[in-house]
Amino acid sequence: MTARSLRSGEDADEFDVEEALALVKEDNGAAHRAPVPPGRAPEPHAQHKATPWTEARATAARAARAVTRSARRAPVSVRLEDALGLTLAAPLDALTDLPSFNTSAMDGWAVAGPGPWAVRDEGVLAGHAEPAPLTDGEAARIATGARIPPDTTAVLRSEHGQTDEKGRLHATREVVHGQDIRPRGQECRSGDQLLPPGALVTPAVLGLAAAAGYDTLAAVPRPRVEVLVLGDELLTEGAPRDGLIRDALGPMLPPWLRALGAEVTAVRRLGDSAAALHKAITRSDADVIVTTGGTAAGPVDHVHPVLGRIGAELLVDGVKVRPGHPMLLARTKENQHLVGLPGNPLAAVSGLLTLAEPLLRTLAARPAPEPYTLPLRDEAHGHPYDTRLVPVVLRGDSAVPLHYNGPAMLRGIAAADALAVVPPGGARPGQEAELLDLPWASAGIGVCFT
Repeated sequence: MTARSLRSGEDADEFDVEEALALVKEDNGAAHRAPVPPGRAPEPHAQHKATPWTEARATAARAARAVTRSARRAPVSVRLEDALGLTLAAPLDALTDLPSFNTSAMDGWAVAGPGPWAVRDEGVLAGHAEPAPLTDGEAARIATGARIPPDTTAVLRSEHGQTDEKGRLHATREVVHGQDIRPRGQECRSGDQLLPPGALVTPAVLGLAAAAGYDTLAAVPRPRVEVLVLGDELLTEGAPRDGLIRDALGPMLPPWLRALGAEVTAVRRLGDSAAALHKAITRSDADVIVTTGGTAAGPVDHVHPVLGRIGAELLVDGVKVRPGHPMLLARTKENQHLVGLPGNPLAAVSGLLTLAEPLLRTLAARPAPEPYTLPLRDEAHGHPYDTRLVPVVLRGDSAVPLHYNGPAMLRGIAAADALAVVPPGGARPGQEAELLDLPWASAGIGVCFT
C-alpha cells in the first residue's frame, strides 16, 4: 500500500492539520523496523508483545464482563416480535396455568360414562365459553383446543367413533378415562419457572412466552456496534480497476456481527485519514467500534497513533495467530471498546472470531459454545510458533481442511462449516483439532442474522 496525502482542511475544526501530520509522523516512525529477509519467519522475540490466542479470547471476554456490571448494560423490556436472538435477563415464569382450562387434544366427541352415547345437537368449539355439563350416556362434538364440558369422561377421536341409524355414537376402540384430554396445568402451573435467566430467545421461546401470557420480555440489550471501514483503495461497486479493489469487509461484517448478537448502528467508510478516524472514534456512542485495516505499522496505518492520542488502553496488541496477528483490542472509554481488524479479509475473519466473538457474546450474555474437536482428514500446515485458523468442511466424523486459506482469500471460508484451530507446527492427518463453528453452519441464515 502506498502512502496517501491527507486531505487539506478536512475536519479542521475538530482535528487540525498539524495534529493530523503528527499522527502520520508518529505512525511512520513506528514503521521503520528492520525488514525480515525473504523466506524467513520473524524470530519469536519480534512477536514478544503479541498475546497468545487463547489468552486474547479470554481477555476480550473479561473486558465485556467488566462492562456488563455497569448500569449501561441494564436489562430492557422488549416486545416479543423484537426479542428473537436476545438473552433473557430474568426468569421466564408462567403467568398462568398451561393449559389454563381442560382442553380437548383431538377433534372428536366429548363423552360421559359408558357408550353408546346420545349426541347433542350443539357442538363445542375452541374459543367459546364453558359448555354445559354432560350427563352419563351423552356426547358432544368437540374441536381440538375447545374447553371440555364438565363431567366429561374422555374424548373419543373422530376416527375411533361412528354413529348408527338412530344417531347414537359407538366407540370402535376401548375408551380410557381421561384419554385425549389435556388437563389444566398439565404443562405448568402459574409461577413455575419455564426458563432461567441467560436462555437464548429462539422462535420456540417466543411461542412459549406468548402461551404463558407474555407481551414483552426482560432481555439483555444487544451491544451496539459501529463499523469503520478504512482504506483509500476500496471500491463499493464494480470490478477492481486502476489499482483499486472491492471492499469485501463492508458487506461481510454487519451480518456477521449481527450473527454474533450485535446491533450494527452504522457502517462508515473513512479512507486513510487520521483526522477522520479520530473524529469517528471520539464521537461514537457505540458499545463496540470495529475498524478494518490500519492496525499494522505502515505509513497510513493510523489506528495505533489515534488510540494513543485519545488515551485508549490497549488490552490486546497483536495476537499469536495466523492469519490476523496485527489485530487489537482497546478500551476507548469506560464502557466502550474498539476491535481493530486487519484489512485482509480472512485475517479480519480471524479477528472477528478471536476478539469480537467473545466480547460481543459476553456483552449479549449469550452462553459460550461448548468446545469440541474432530480429527482432521488431511494435514493442516501450521505456523512455527503461532496458532493458525484454517477453514474446514465437516464430513461425517472428520474435518477436511480447505484450500484458498491465505490472509487475503475468502474462497475457502465461503465454503466452510467451521475453522480448525491448528497448533504451532501444524497438525497431521487424524489429529484432533478444536473447531470454531460459523454462525450459519447449523442455525440457518434466517435465524442467525436477526
